[in-house]
Amino acid sequence: MRISIKLKFSLFLAVLLILALGVLSYFVLQGVERNQLTQIEAYLAQHVKTVNLRVKQTFYTGTRLEQQIFMRQRGRGLATELAGFTGLGVTLYDGQGLQVGTTIQDPPVVDQQSEVNAALAYALHNKIAYEVVGDTLLYLAPLQGPEEQMGVVKLQYSLKNSQSFLRTLQNLFLTTGIAVLLLSFIIGYLYFNRAAAAIGRLKKAAEDIRRAEYIQAPPIGRKDELGELAEGIYFMSKEIEQSIAAKDEEQRKLQLAIHKLQALEKQQKQYIGNISHEFKTPLTSIKAYVDLLNMYDDDPKLLLEAKASITKETQRLYEMVEKVLQVSALETYDFESQAELLEVAEGLRDVCARMSGKAERFGITISCDAEPAHIWIDKESFMHIFINLLDNAIKYNVPQGTIHVHSELRDNRVTITIRDSGIGIPDESRERIFEPFYTVNRDRSRQSGGTGLGLSLVRNLVEKQNGSIMLLETEGKGSVFELTFPATS
Repeated sequence: MRISIKLKFSLFLAVLLILALGVLSYFVLQGVERNQLTQIEAYLAQHVKTVNLRVKQTFYTGTRLEQQIFMRQRGRGLATELAGFTGLGVTLYDGQGLQVGTTIQDPPVVDQQSEVNAALAYALHNKIAYEVVGDTLLYLAPLQGPEEQMGVVKLQYSLKNSQSFLRTLQNLFLTTGIAVLLLSFIIGYLYFNRAAAAIGRLKKAAEDIRRAEYIQAPPIGRKDELGELAEGIYFMSKEIEQSIAAKDEEQRKLQLAIHKLQALEKQQKQYIGNISHEFKTPLTSIKAYVDLLNMYDDDPKLLLEAKASITKETQRLYEMVEKVLQVSALETYDFESQAELLEVAEGLRDVCARMSGKAERFGITISCDAEPAHIWIDKESFMHIFINLLDNAIKYNVPQGTIHVHSELRDNRVTITIRDSGIGIPDESRERIFEPFYTVNRDRSRQSGGTGLGLSLVRNLVEKQNGSIMLLETEGKGSVFELTFPATS
């Protein structure tokens, strides 16, 4: 979170005032509290002397008893008498720490009682101890007998007046401190506001220049160093704007030319190499049969064989040229497709019906399990995609093999899988099967008429319809292609 400089200066002043007031208040309150405690201790110590004198007087003037027996027999009366002298709550304990008399009616709670017991144990060793319990000070002092400590006296002193005085002081310091803080903050904020506003405008001008939003006039007009800085920023902005504009234009043209050249070079090398390689095989076969016919033109068997082979290779060449043109058109131009709402299950059953004749000739069984769903797609592209995939599944299947087409609605997308029981695709070829002219088995592709362009064309069509296609991993034979398209409700 950004904090303005004027707010920072004001907050800094406020922090200094808070620190000064806080330290001053702390030491004053601590001094007052220590002074109160000192006075209370002196007051209670004087009462303890009076208590000791009275206990000794009673011990010597009455029937002479053993000290602990004396404390147990006379403790209750002494506690009442001493409370009258001192005006405080008095509790007497014998030398074993047993209570022998008290004028305190409300005993402390369990947690407080454990603290009092600790102080009592300390006082039994001829030492003075005190414990603050709530708003009460419990002062424990030894009772001295003729020869040794006779017991302990506990005086209960109320701290309500002292605590009330401290709270009054605290509230006074708090009220005064808040008032001084607010007044200082307002004065400091107003004082730094004018200079900070000018600095803020200069900062904004620098930020605009950094974002290439160049300023058209000096951000501030002043007759001091800030005004001179504003003029300098303005002239710097104009120079940078002109330099960057010229540089960007040259860089854009150069970068565009480099990208186009790199893309064209790569595409040219790839297509020339692939086309040359793929066209060479059927042309070699055609040339060989032409040479044989020139040598043995009267051989009827050779004539029939050459006719069939040349027809097959010519058809293969025609299909390759046709698919090369389709792939090039898709990669070069962005034709507008006629998208429409298509029912997936109906479309897949239509494709399977069209390919069932070819599948039957090869002894292949096609099954379709499609869940009703709708997608927005060009119907011709849809047919082209799945006819190509089913055609490959038939070409590269095994005798009496199967092809299963399945579709379902998953996460607002229509997922379509085409599974076949064919020869499958090796792991080392999985990443390249969508490349133009790439075939897993070139001998099998030539026998079946494959050009290596079908899957490349399919991927381009799928991606132009906002879909995706991938080859799934299979544990056994065969291959599985998964296609997904956005579902339309």
